[in-house]
Amino acid sequence: MKYLVLQSPMLDAQLREQIAAIAEAEQVIQVRNHVVRLNGFNESQLDEIRAWCKAHKVDMAILDELRPLSEIKILAMDMDSTLINIECVDEIAGCAGRKEQVAEITEATMRGEIKNFSESLIKRVALLEGTSADCLKTIYNEKLRLNPGAEALIETAQKYGITTLLVSGGFTFFTSRLKERLKLDYAYANQLEILDDKLSGRVLGDILDGEAKKNYLTALMEQLGATPEQCIAIGDGSNDLPMMSKVHYSVAYMAKPKVQEQARFSINHSGLDAVLNFFVH
Repeated sequence: MKYLVLQSPMLDAQLREQIAAIAEAEQVIQVRNHVVRLNGFNESQLDEIRAWCKAHKVDMAILDELRPLSEIKILAMDMDSTLINIECVDEIAGCAGRKEQVAEITEATMRGEIKNFSESLIKRVALLEGTSADCLKTIYNEKLRLNPGAEALIETAQKYGITTLLVSGGFTFFTSRLKERLKLDYAYANQLEILDDKLSGRVLGDILDGEAKKNYLTALMEQLGATPEQCIAIGDGSNDLPMMSKVHYSVAYMAKPKVQEQARFSINHSGLDAVLNFFVH
């Protein structure tokens, strides 16, 4: 039997009845408000189900089996535009009066049009040269917000003993603060060089790119003896795809089209905690 999880703030009783009829569901389970699971459905109706979900702004996930959340060992997350609402490098560029220029490069990189993440980051960071380091604090305090459902996702994961990993092509200034604030187990990112309280326009050490994200996750999987079926990886940009390819529960969150095509699951209308509804808990 396959399972279909449907969720959206729009999913009311009337819509539930509609989709249950279209899917020819064997059993309809109300998981929680705005979340329904169809146990058994007619797979020949999938195209129609997808079209209905798109038209009604409903996130759908097809599950081959129902796993308890207690079996999951790792929750790996990207930071910028996944865990948080902004692209930090673009906001820093705003302090330097170069936001538009840097944001264009960021967007093309996340869409996968610029293939080399390291070159892209070096180019963007170079444009930040001379920016006051105080700008970073301002961004963290005034602009950075957790995306909806982030705290609920992380708190529930921690309650179930799941190891949390934040891997970002962004900067340690932000990941270190989020690690402390959210009590994450691990956080890795790139370190901006600061000289005389100004950004030098350089990154210290090796660039943390998509391959490095994958390597951090792989190492943690080996350390914990975790199988792909025991891991969740959430991202929004093309540099998250190598890490997402390592796990069964690859989740594209408000992601670029290329990422949604390659991820097993996509969330476009719900918060990050929607991931929890793929599991029994």
